[in-house]
Amino acid sequence: MATYINEPSHTFNEYLLIPGYSSSEHIPANVSLKTPLVKFKKGEKPALEMNIPMVSAIMQSVSGTNLALALARCGGVSFIYGSQSVEDEAAMVAKVKAYKAGFVVSDSNIAPSATLADVLALKEKTGHSTVAVTEDGRANGKLVGIVTSRDYRVSRMAKDTKVKDYMTPLSDLITAPANTTLSEANDIIWDNKLNALPLVDKNGNMQYFVFRKDYDDHKGNPNELLDSKKRYVVGAGINTRDYEERVPALVEAGADVLCIDSSEGFSEWQKRTLAWIRGKYGDSVKVGAGNVVDKEGFLFLAECGADFVKVGIGGGSICITRETKGIGRGQATALIEVCAARDEYYKKTGIYIPVCSDGGIVHDHHITLALAMGADFVMLGRYFARFDESPTQKLFVGGTYVKEYWGEGSNRARNWQRYDLGGASKLSFEEGVDSYVPYAGPLKSSVEMTTSKIKSTMCNCGALTIKELQEKAKITLVSATSIVEGGAHDVIRKDSSADHK
Repeated sequence: MATYINEPSHTFNEYLLIPGYSSSEHIPANVSLKTPLVKFKKGEKPALEMNIPMVSAIMQSVSGTNLALALARCGGVSFIYGSQSVEDEAAMVAKVKAYKAGFVVSDSNIAPSATLADVLALKEKTGHSTVAVTEDGRANGKLVGIVTSRDYRVSRMAKDTKVKDYMTPLSDLITAPANTTLSEANDIIWDNKLNALPLVDKNGNMQYFVFRKDYDDHKGNPNELLDSKKRYVVGAGINTRDYEERVPALVEAGADVLCIDSSEGFSEWQKRTLAWIRGKYGDSVKVGAGNVVDKEGFLFLAECGADFVKVGIGGGSICITRETKGIGRGQATALIEVCAARDEYYKKTGIYIPVCSDGGIVHDHHITLALAMGADFVMLGRYFARFDESPTQKLFVGGTYVKEYWGEGSNRARNWQRYDLGGASKLSFEEGVDSYVPYAGPLKSSVEMTTSKIKSTMCNCGALTIKELQEKAKITLVSATSIVEGGAHDVIRKDSSADHK
């Protein structure tokens, strides 16, 4: 006979936090959002932590190179989407890892034998006006000069003029060794009134640029998430089909953490994938798994060796799994049960496995609720798809700007590996839709607003850390009428847009 759970499963929107005592110390400036990304033993520090509890979804329409860089600067981690060739995904990861905080690997490089026409074409392609001139035209070739917009005038020069004839030669440049610190580089820039400082190795090979503007940008991102070599932290998605090829390529490219991208984590396919990774790499490669919605699913992945476990089936804004297959669970209920299982597992084994809440986030306060219910961090798709840095087009539709957003289970993405049940290599039916989301500008300002709301609510609950919030939070289930009461009601709202014309 089937097992029946008669208690309804609930969403985040059906809960509210009850305020706790907040002292004069409970101010947003004192709140830390630092959270573990991967498992660790009691008394030890996690190998990877984040400065904000936010990661981006493993989706074509969300997690590309630009978003990965932007989110790392804010303190979170992006998981580069896996529904592309192994080579392309590895290249995206490598591009992110090529960036050091404040240090830029030049993507505008040219040989001395090239022409002005080549320089203009390169500028059009990259949008960058500073071009490194190397002997072979490669990023890490021997530096022989630099070209900037001050070195040429299009109206007075022939397009076939050789770069070597008008570049600023190496003899006239101020350079610094490759091991120069960012602070030292900034001193050199200011002392010599430079806009850009090339860093070269002992053989004269170009390594990095440090730009005056990038140093300022670096100082403006105190939460940026860096590895031991001052490179941005980045994750990558994998599947349960080609992991023997994909994982080594991503590890070689420098991925800090991997995650199995699947709609259903309670499966032999994930067990096989995790077993292969542990057999080849031991614990050196960090990999999350999921998704699950109950205690049984969590314990299965914990015993399989997952470094974190994702919770959620059918709760994403783009997902129609529940509608199509009639399978899933209310996100809040699923999260509460899995986090209780995580805590029980920790007491029993001394191993803490972080939980990622994936899906069901509609409003910013839902993130705080997820954290209070036990999640260590949340995975967001729609939220990040809205920003300039997501890989999709910005369009003008119906009188407003939007960005494209589609699910991995849509016909557009056709990510059949995510829904793999061991059959044919194809998507049998859709489990996601193709849509638009309102355009929201640059990522940084919105993430700062969201984290500000989280910190403020934590102060209301008398908590200065996520762990303290989980221990102190008082959470109440609310009625349908209470949900209505929680928004503006019984008033005639002004048209805010008309007010500000």
